[in-house]
Amino acid sequence: MQVQNYLFLDGRAEEAIEFYKKTLGAKVEMLMRFKESPDQSGCPAGAGDKVMHACINVGETPVMLSDGRNTGNPKFEGFALSIATKTAAEADKLFNALVNGGKVTMPQSKTFFSERFGMLTDKFGVNWMILVASHL
Repeated sequence: MQVQNYLFLDGRAEEAIEFYKKTLGAKVEMLMRFKESPDQSGCPAGAGDKVMHACINVGETPVMLSDGRNTGNPKFEGFALSIATKTAAEADKLFNALVNGGKVTMPQSKTFFSERFGMLTDKFGVNWMILVASHL
């Protein structure tokens, strides 16, 4: 069994994919637009060029994304995506790149469990935790 992340970005999936490619080095594994669906009955009106389904790899982890219903109001509450790095320099680099256009919810600092830990919400409203993990 495998649990995977699936982000519904309500019309901003393509922008998010480009942002994650730039900031995290994400690689697009698959991308399908609504206009490519063999069954158009469930597709939102006017969504042809929007992302119906995509999968990107962030490091070794697949993250799936969609524009969903394209309402322009994504909500990401009650969870965060967490990135574990080997070094504080790598954690700082990723944190600073992801927070561009977003907001810091907990500044990066040394904690009892990590050399560096911080939390942020990116410009799409996705919550992230970045930390140095000693087990890597």
